[in-house]
Amino acid sequence: MIKNEEINSIDPTSISQQELHSYLLSAVAPRPICFASTVDKDGKVNLSPFSYFNLFSVNPPIMIFSPSRRGRDNTTKHTLENVLEVKETVINIVNYDMVEQMSLSSTEYDDGVNEFVKAGFTQVASDKVQPPRVGEAPVAFECVVDQVIALGDGPGAGNLVLAKVVQIHVKKAYIDADGNLDTPKLDLVARMGGNWYCRASGDALFEIPKPIRTKGIGVDMLPEAVQKSSVLTGNNLGRLGNMEQLPTQESIDRIASLPEVKSLMEGAMNNTKIHMLAQQWLENDKVEEALALLHIK
Repeated sequence: MIKNEEINSIDPTSISQQELHSYLLSAVAPRPICFASTVDKDGKVNLSPFSYFNLFSVNPPIMIFSPSRRGRDNTTKHTLENVLEVKETVINIVNYDMVEQMSLSSTEYDDGVNEFVKAGFTQVASDKVQPPRVGEAPVAFECVVDQVIALGDGPGAGNLVLAKVVQIHVKKAYIDADGNLDTPKLDLVARMGGNWYCRASGDALFEIPKPIRTKGIGVDMLPEAVQKSSVLTGNNLGRLGNMEQLPTQESIDRIASLPEVKSLMEGAMNNTKIHMLAQQWLENDKVEEALALLHIK
C-alpha cells in the first residue's frame, strides 16, 4: 500500500536542462559503462566512457551507446566525430580495478590527446578493427558501426551508435570452471548520478572525485618510478592523475619535513616504503599530501 507521501511532479519542459540531466541520470541507474576507443581518419586515438549504453541484440550482436551533444555549448564529442569518419570502435568493459583511471579518461582533453597515455592504460592492437583495445579491460568487444542515429540537434541530444560485435576478447582469469564469465570475479561497475558509481560486488556504492571544469594532470605526468610502482595500484595512479596541478616546491618541502617522512628518508631512498605511505594517505583521502610525498627527490 502506497503511503500518502508528498510527491514533486515535474514537467521536463519546465526545468533547466541541467536539472533534467540530474533527475534522469540519478534515477535511471545503475547504468553499464561503454569504454569506447575510436580513431579519426588520420589514425589519432581517442578513449572515452559513456553510460548511455547497453546490449540490444545477440543475433546480430548489437551494442548501442550514445555520445550526447555537450549541454553547455552544443558541440559534439570526439568519439562521435571519430565514428562518423572511421566506422569502427572497441567497447571495453570496466571493472573496479580500473574505474579511477577510466574516470580520469573522461576529462575533456584537447583534440589529439591520447587518453590511453593520460590515464595510464595499455594500448593493445585489435584483430579486426583499427581502434586499439584497453589491455586492462576484463572483456573487450571489437565492433563495426552499422548506423549513427541523431536524436536531436540541440544541447544534450543523444546520438545512437549501433555497433556490431565482430571480435570478443576475454581474459582467462575471469572465466569459471564451466567456461562462462565469472560474475563475482568480474567485479564490474556501473554509473549512478553525480559522482556516484555502483560496484557489482562487496560495497555497492562509492564516490570518485574528479575535476569537472579543469583537466587532471594525468598519470603520464607522475614520476616514472611512481608510474611503474609495484605498490601503487591503477586506482591509486588514477586518483593521483586526477589532481589539477603538480605540487609546489613549498608543499613538497613541508611534507619532507614531517617526522614520519624524515625517518623514511634516512639512509638510501626507499621507494617501496615511500609508496606504501603514499598509498596509506590516499586511502585516507590525503591526496595532495600523497602527491607531494611522491615528488620528493
